[in-house]
Order: sequence, then structure tokens, then C-alpha cells
Amino acid sequence: MNHISIAGLSVAVLLAAMLVLVKPAYAQSEPAYYGFEPDITTNYVRTEDHFRMGYIRVAVEVMVPDTGDLSTIEYHAPLLRNAFIRIFSKASEQQIKSLTGRDDLRMQCLEEAQRLMRRETGEPIIRDVLFTKYIYH
Repeated sequence: MNHISIAGLSVAVLLAAMLVLVKPAYAQSEPAYYGFEPDITTNYVRTEDHFRMGYIRVAVEVMVPDTGDLSTIEYHAPLLRNAFIRIFSKASEQQIKSLTGRDDLRMQCLEEAQRLMRRETGEPIIRDVLFTKYIYH
């Protein structure tokens, strides 16, 4: 009986050690970021001063689940950049200048980027969109 208890204990200790040393598959990938260069700059219509044009300059970065996805984002960067420019150029002055509007624009960029990546690759790939610089006039 002692022999079985010691063997059982040995197996339990071995399994516990393996659980500590082996990382789950989802923990092995590290998020990565792709920054669009140069910054995205486009015009928007200002409602004050008789519909003059304003401009916005935004540094956009997208977060992907793994560094292996960066090459896919780089390949599709022109498509994504065009989508971001369309979203900013159609935004109202109030959206551009307010914090809630800015976050709404960020969410629109995220949703559109995920839609485009799903169409092109079959997976949404992009987890988040970040604005690291946001200047308007």
C-alpha cells in the first residue's frame, strides 16, 4: 500500500509541476501594435465661419493579438488607411472636437477595420484602435 501511495504522490507532484511550467496556448501570444506612418491627415467641414474647412491629424495604431499578425496588417495598411481617412473626413466638427465624439470615431475605425480584415482574411484580427496623437484645427 505504501508503494502505491508514494507512486500516486509522485504522479500528483509531477502533474502539479507541469501545470506551473506549461503556459496555456492563449497566454503564449503577446499583443503587438502597428502604427500607420505618416500620421493620417485629412479635412473636415467646419460648421462655423460659413462652412470653412478644418483639418485633423491623427496618429493611429492598431492592436493585434500576436506579432505574427503584423505582416498581415502591413499588407492591408493601404486599405485600412483609406477607411480611416473616409471616417475622419465625414465626421462633423462636433465629433472631431469633443471627447465623446473622438471615442465614437475610434470605435467606428475599429468596427470598420475589423469588418475589412474579416472580409480580406476571414478573421477580424484587430483587437483595438488607438489614437496616440490627435490634433485638429
